[in-house]
Amino acid sequence: MVYFVSGMGTNSMLNGRGNLEKHIENIRKFGLKPVVAINRFVTDTEEELQALETICREKGAVFARINSWEEGGSGATELAKRVADIADANQVQFTPLYDWEMPVENKIGRIATEVYGASHVDFLPQAKKDLKIINEFGYNNLPICVAKTQNSLSDNPQLLGRPKDFLVTVREIIISAGAGFLVPLTGNIMRMPGLPRNPAAEGIDIDDAGNITGLS
Repeated sequence: MVYFVSGMGTNSMLNGRGNLEKHIENIRKFGLKPVVAINRFVTDTEEELQALETICREKGAVFARINSWEEGGSGATELAKRVADIADANQVQFTPLYDWEMPVENKIGRIATEVYGASHVDFLPQAKKDLKIINEFGYNNLPICVAKTQNSLSDNPQLLGRPKDFLVTVREIIISAGAGFLVPLTGNIMRMPGLPRNPAAEGIDIDDAGNITGLS
């Protein structure tokens, strides 16, 4: 996981420590050892960086500072070594969060409560219709890929830090049969639009003189 300090001030950063702690706990739920990458920028102070490292130590998490934005790959050498050490030790065993044979609503509920920290999940009418179709056509044993805001552990981008006992609302559930998973749409999240039959990239070209055409 990558954690940004961004010169926010030590006190402000510590107010959000619960978010980092929850991510560390979540990684361990899968039987894995977390490695925290501290993304260092010129606006960060040594006090902020050390405070963040203290949180990692208290949680027993491996960490490393990186500044790849400035030094490229060499700026992440220490991080790579930490990750390689854990991989080479071969002391972890990935454990899925849920059994694929569980009912779909239970799998979604397990993710919401265990990973996000929700108290329960509310399935809106369309989602309930989707569940019926999923079960009727035999897609109920597929894994879950939740579409949710990246700005919060919840489905509400305004709930920052480590919110607890909140409600996750599932609007509908998309069947991605080809990819092999189910996509519950939560909150007001908008999915990334797919490509048209003829993507614009097919009309972009560059000539021998380096002139690019087809960008508009």
